[in-house]
Amino acid sequence: MPDNSKLRSLLVDAADRGVSYREAGRERAVAPSGAAVRDARKFVEPMPVDGSDDLAVLAMLDDVGSPATMMMTSPRYFGFVIGGSLPVTVATNWLTTAWDQNVGMHEITPATSTLERVAMDWMMDLFGLPADCAASFVTGATVANFTALAAARNRVYADIGWDVEANGLIGAPAVTVIVSEETHPTVFKSLGMLGFGRNRVVRAPVDQQGRIDISRFPRVSGPTIICTQAGNLNTGAFDPVGDICEIAKPKGAWVHVDGAFGLWAAVSEQRSHLCSGFTAADSWATDAHKWLNVPYDSGIAFVRDAVALKSAMTISADYLMTDTEFRNPADFTPELSRRARGVDVWAALKSLGRNGVAEMIDRCCDNAQRFASGFREAGFEVLNDVVLNQVLVSFGDDATNRKIIDEIQAEGTCWCGVTVWQGQTAMRISVCNWSTTAEDVDISLQAILEIVDEG
Repeated sequence: MPDNSKLRSLLVDAADRGVSYREAGRERAVAPSGAAVRDARKFVEPMPVDGSDDLAVLAMLDDVGSPATMMMTSPRYFGFVIGGSLPVTVATNWLTTAWDQNVGMHEITPATSTLERVAMDWMMDLFGLPADCAASFVTGATVANFTALAAARNRVYADIGWDVEANGLIGAPAVTVIVSEETHPTVFKSLGMLGFGRNRVVRAPVDQQGRIDISRFPRVSGPTIICTQAGNLNTGAFDPVGDICEIAKPKGAWVHVDGAFGLWAAVSEQRSHLCSGFTAADSWATDAHKWLNVPYDSGIAFVRDAVALKSAMTISADYLMTDTEFRNPADFTPELSRRARGVDVWAALKSLGRNGVAEMIDRCCDNAQRFASGFREAGFEVLNDVVLNQVLVSFGDDATNRKIIDEIQAEGTCWCGVTVWQGQTAMRISVCNWSTTAEDVDISLQAILEIVDEG
């Protein structure tokens, strides 16, 4: 029989260690020290012959592993677009892990399947998407793009009489895929996995902010899939999706929106205009572990044509149950086995409400503007129009920028990444954490500018 006292001791110890880790978020350097990274080699050992005490295993994980982590939950982590996980979502994530539900069939997992359905409906309402869309809870925007584009592949081939799920792509008619010159690499990965190829695409020219230039948009003819984006990975700029839909939809093309973080602008009264015309698209991909600040991993695909999504994703076998009354999640996702990641989305939305989500988005964008103003006042060039949460700043030539960014990352007050955008090296700041304050921005600016001055 399981020893409940040992179980309680172990889980309470884990919770205490997790709380201590999060409480240290503002005090600890964002990047791990060199010594901590070297100590992580202690994990490298031959497979043990005999087991270890569970508490000892947990202690080693915390004592050696925690110091060697990047403090991505820190309010001063600005690398990539990574949220810091709201406390309520960490708590629900722990509880959901204890439930250990495999969310595939509603009849087997009614609670988690229902919560995912509710979270899906709430997000469609937040984004203003059609209420009859279907949705998939997946690992992140890579798989969300893959899932939405699988539905697109199903539909465009069905329109020309080809059953791509049954017959594959060998001998299939050609489909044109149009992407932006600055499409995110996860879209190319998705296209490769779907058999379209990463290089067999038509690239639409972009303007000086990385938006598709509608005046130079490629001609649309025949079966076509068009990949657009809400939130350029460097600048935060938005493609003119409404204009693209006006050109493409009358010709039967499928328009997809990669909105990994930018789709959340639709929630903000101040910034929803950036998503103007987006509801005319056919599919949308986003992340909850970015701007909604839930734990990893959490991506969502929305598809207007539920039949196309289900046709691309459905699974059947004699031992699987077919529920005609409720939505079976496994019919809409690539995975049959997966964790109940939709619960964390539900918890974040339930905790924040519509107004709380909008306030969080606006606060992050205001903090991005604060960064940009601080750099400009100090005499440095901000390369992008700061319309959202992304800031690109240059301190000089390529070598100078890289040297300064390396020193900022090592110093530890904050962590910012390097990028090369339209041929120019820059430091990229992504403000995406629910706990980042104006004070965090000012502290980070001071540390960055001191490093620059020391040169």
